[in-house]
Amino acid sequence: MFSAPPIWARRALWVALLCCSASASAFAEGMDAGKGFAKLTRGTINTVTGWVEVPKRIHETSQSSGNAAGFTWGLLRGLGYGFIRTAAGLYEFFTFPFPAPPNYESVIQPEYVFSAEGTESGTPQ
Repeated sequence: MFSAPPIWARRALWVALLCCSASASAFAEGMDAGKGFAKLTRGTINTVTGWVEVPKRIHETSQSSGNAAGFTWGLLRGLGYGFIRTAAGLYEFFTFPFPAPPNYESVIQPEYVFSAEGTESGTPQ
């Protein structure tokens, strides 16, 4: 007559319940529209400008260690930093409604590729 659902169906139900409960707790904190919009903007800008890290790091390395290092080590640094900035931008773009990290803070410093190192939002500390 009645048979129990297969094991995979029960596991899928548990996974769905866990996902729904996790998203409910994220919304329980509430969204600050201004900070959420700032996170969305920051994510969009970092996604679009991540490639700027490549020439920036080549220039920085050339200035500090010479042209040969700039075009080898600087290129590698730029590709790495560019990937990280683009990934951080995508993360912030898709998670802008959620206050993670706390208070909608940036996941990467400096917040923008055009900000000076060791500053927050381009303002000296």
